[in-house]
Order: sequence, then structure tokens, then C-alpha cells
Amino acid sequence: MWADFFKFRSGLRMLNLKSGKSESITITNEKGRLSKEDVERMVREAEEFASEDESNRRRNEALNSLSSFVYGLKSQLADQSGLGGKLEDDNKKALLDAIKDTTDWIDEYGQMASTEDLEEKLSEVQSIVSPITSKLYAGGESSSGNADDDDYYGHDEL
Repeated sequence: MWADFFKFRSGLRMLNLKSGKSESITITNEKGRLSKEDVERMVREAEEFASEDESNRRRNEALNSLSSFVYGLKSQLADQSGLGGKLEDDNKKALLDAIKDTTDWIDEYGQMASTEDLEEKLSEVQSIVSPITSKLYAGGESSSGNADDDDYYGHDEL
């Protein structure tokens, strides 16, 4: 989600650039309980928390992406009529090892890991999974193909 935050006289307005929806928080002094300085301080704090909230949201999304990827892969490997039944034993073992390593890492570090650490871990596990699955879906050939394919696809028919 991409959002812009706009400060106005007595609060903040957030505009979700993707959906066009906006939300606002207004800090008022209707009963004379807050001084102008208190209102300004509260608006500043709301701005600070908005940034922190966005950072936490991004981190939670990264953790959810990593967890979803690993648990989805685990489910696919358990399906003998799908991916689990099509892989050679050594490839299946490599994927199961990657799943175990990643789930152990999530259990130990996931709650305190930074967004960057979580994204890096997802890239790491994807770099293990991708070559194996792309080979499978390419009919057993490597993802780079062979020279004949490169010659055929590298030129346009005139």
C-alpha cells in the first residue's frame, strides 16, 4: 500500500494511493482542556506514530510473505499428486531441508527480525526453490535451455 500523509490544522489525513480511500484523525480542543501546544504536540506524535505504524506494517507483511511461501511449499511437497510426487528424492530432500531451516529461523528470529532480514531470508529460500521447480516445469531441462532454443528464439522470421 502506498500512502501519503497530509498535515492539516488540527490533525492528519492519510490517502491510500492505490484505492483512493482516505482516513483522517482530528485532534480538537472543544472543551478547553488542551492548550494549543498540547494539540500541536499530539499532531506531531500522530505523525511520528504513522511512520512507525507503516514500518511495522511492512515488517509484518514481510514475515507473512516468508511464512506463507514456506508453508505453501511444504503443502505442495506433501501433495503426492502434485509437486511432491513429481520431484526426484534428492530435490525433494533439498526443499524439505530449506523448509526446515527457514521455519527454524522464523521460530528463533522471526519476531525480532527487521524487514530487510525477512526479505533477504525469503530471497534466500526462493533461490533454493526456483532452480528445482523451474527445472521440473521446463521438462527436466535447465532453465537456461539449450543452444538450439536460443538460436530459434533469438531471431525473428522475415
